[in-house]
Amino acid sequence: MCYVPYRENIASLLKAWLWDVPVSQAHQHSTGKLHWEPQCQYQLRHLQDSARISALLPPRLEGHWISTGCEVRPGPEFLTRSYLFYSNRLFKAYQFYYWDPSCHNPSHSLVIKGKLRLRQASWITRGATEADYHLHKVGIVFHSQRAMQEISARINQTSEGGCSGFFPPGRSWAPGVLYEVLSAKEGRDCTTALGFAMHELSLVRVEKHYEPLLQTQPSGSRTVEELYLGDIHTKWSERLHYRPTGYQRPLQSAVHHAHPCPACGIIYRSDEHHPPILPAKAELPMQLSGRWVSAHCEVRPAVLFLTRYFIFHGNSRTWEGYYYHYSDPLCKQPTFTIYASGHYTKGIPSSIVRGGTELAFKVTCARVTAMDQVTVTMLNSSEPGTCGETGFWSAGMEQDITLTNGCLALGIRLPHTEYELFKMEQDMKDRSLLFIGERPTDGSSPDRPEKRPTSYQAPLIQCAGATGVFSKHISPRYLGKEDNNGNEALKPLGFPCITCLIMYDVYCAYTS
Repeated sequence: MCYVPYRENIASLLKAWLWDVPVSQAHQHSTGKLHWEPQCQYQLRHLQDSARISALLPPRLEGHWISTGCEVRPGPEFLTRSYLFYSNRLFKAYQFYYWDPSCHNPSHSLVIKGKLRLRQASWITRGATEADYHLHKVGIVFHSQRAMQEISARINQTSEGGCSGFFPPGRSWAPGVLYEVLSAKEGRDCTTALGFAMHELSLVRVEKHYEPLLQTQPSGSRTVEELYLGDIHTKWSERLHYRPTGYQRPLQSAVHHAHPCPACGIIYRSDEHHPPILPAKAELPMQLSGRWVSAHCEVRPAVLFLTRYFIFHGNSRTWEGYYYHYSDPLCKQPTFTIYASGHYTKGIPSSIVRGGTELAFKVTCARVTAMDQVTVTMLNSSEPGTCGETGFWSAGMEQDITLTNGCLALGIRLPHTEYELFKMEQDMKDRSLLFIGERPTDGSSPDRPEKRPTSYQAPLIQCAGATGVFSKHISPRYLGKEDNNGNEALKPLGFPCITCLIMYDVYCAYTS
């Protein structure tokens, strides 16, 4: 089935497109949210409020940076991190690994020591700084007999670097004992069997933003500093050689972090002998409905900056997604927008990633809006019949690409099925979070069950519950506009062509 959200009566359709007039600045809340403005649209607009976000160039790394919760890496691997950078360019990094997705049951800890030198601004990833690093030592501490047996067996099978027989067979686990698996001084490196690399240090970005204080506190804001390090390749065999072009989930400053953050204090006080044990979390049921939006400007490998907005209709298991693409790391300069829709299967618990739910999503319809001249030129140069109507692309005008089975120039193929991994959580502010599977690093699609993700992208925040009203969204060309009084305003999109919508619905029903 090809889902199109225009099956409302004409009166409801027209009413939904009549936007109210925003009130004056004097009557708005201090948060900057317009009285009439829906939460999802406010969140999308707020993502472009670059006055609240600044990137420190060159980045200042000196200090203590910590995870704000349990992280999931491809594999899957569950871990928390605690990194200390010193003024003399030395660093000490802790990586704590776990058996479970709550980071409650520790497996082993790594303590990594070395030296880092910042270089120049990245030529590939805008807003990032490239760095060189050198490892001096890597030590491992096991937190159970099982962990020691499994990891030592992998290391003993490694032939290079004098690692074969590193752990004598039958050695019993001794709590607190540190084994040195890498030593630059002795020329030994037995970390390959662990899939270990610190290439994340080769790409660095530090952001500072301002978080509004809780309502119970005096007005104002709190500074939050985040450290973005290079992403981990989604394919295990590639991670030892991969040089990052995207980021992982950011670490936050131990001094300037978001509040509340119960995990921050636990991780801050931990070391390799005393790993952080986070509270066990109940797994939330996958009730996929409502509207979800990005919390930040997101970065994907191959230099893609974007924000996402999804609408799920749980009763019919249909979905809509808006992907707003940009050319800059603050998501201020739009390049193109993709709208896609389709349906999805009932989720089943993942047998590979604990706490995750496996689904299959079918994309049946898509539309593209070019937002800058570079994209317009590219699409107008595409082969006829491969991406909408070649020669008719113009900035700000949307084209349906369903008839051409997608858009070859943008890598979109229709119809298309993707095998996904979802997870729901609740943060400390009682907001519902939706984690969607991490995209393959090589830019391909998870179009086969064996390519299903084992880790997650940055979470989406629920901005509205289930609704029967058809979806409407903010076009990037209207964000940041001002009204006659100099206040920020959102202008309405033009009225939809009712006949066009009906004909489009008939076409999708016919072709599904």
